[in-house]
Amino acid sequence: MQPLRGIVFKIMSVCMFMGMASLVKAASADVPPGQAVFFRSFFAFPIILGWLAIRHELRDGWKTSNPMGHFWRGLVGTSAMGLGFTGLGLLPLPEVTAIGYAAPLLVVIFAAMFLSENVRAFRLSAVGLGMIGVLIVLSPRLSVGASLNVSETLGAIVVLMGAVMAALAQVFVRKLVATESTAAIVFWFTITSSFLALFTLPWGWVVPGWQVALMLIMAGLLGGVGQILLTSSYRYADASLVAPFDYTSMILALAIGYFIFEEVPTGTMLIGAGIVIFAGVLIIWRERMLGLQRAQQRKATGNIGS
Repeated sequence: MQPLRGIVFKIMSVCMFMGMASLVKAASADVPPGQAVFFRSFFAFPIILGWLAIRHELRDGWKTSNPMGHFWRGLVGTSAMGLGFTGLGLLPLPEVTAIGYAAPLLVVIFAAMFLSENVRAFRLSAVGLGMIGVLIVLSPRLSVGASLNVSETLGAIVVLMGAVMAALAQVFVRKLVATESTAAIVFWFTITSSFLALFTLPWGWVVPGWQVALMLIMAGLLGGVGQILLTSSYRYADASLVAPFDYTSMILALAIGYFIFEEVPTGTMLIGAGIVIFAGVLIIWRERMLGLQRAQQRKATGNIGS
């Protein structure tokens, strides 16, 4: 029953984040990305505080022994958010979602580079396959010709840069979890991203109408709830079990894009996204198999020692 609860929480978190992205996209014509980042971060803060209070961690949950680690994680994560929000205003929602799937693939490479994690041929091959899928998604935006749309090309580059930043943020998180609590990581990211977003004030913040302001506030609330649900999902089930449910976001993106934003996906985008998802599932499957093997080895070692 506990793994099932983890899966449910994971799917609910995906729904929250997709709702958040949809609201940011709807508001993108009226407010700049930096302002959207501020709303997303600032209005998630009450949700985070309430979560800490429920967990009885309001007094100590935010304490940290690595403030600079949180700052760098916040800087990279806020950059990823800002780039992603910029892309939402320039590209269809399913396309932004598909390019964003490059992030977990890049985490494998960055973990090997910066965390000295052992990455073998199987995972490297899966990462290579996934990046081919990303290139297929990007190909219509990067081709030179009369049909080239400069804003969409810029959007594709920006979203890919956001995926790189998101992958680096995950590397920082992996380093932080060695000494920091989950509550502290979530708390300080919310604080840091709200603060850093204020530096974009000179780049054209506006006074939004009440409808746009409501959408942005809702985006922040949904983002906060999504963070909590995501964190909770890993308390009840292994990461390798719940991770594949990230890809339910493509189903939601296709539905929301079609019915709300009137975005019709191209065959090229669907083929590329399918390859990326397949590669991601291969990596997750491999991680799960390795985890089971390690568990069996520990068990066997324990039996021998007894």
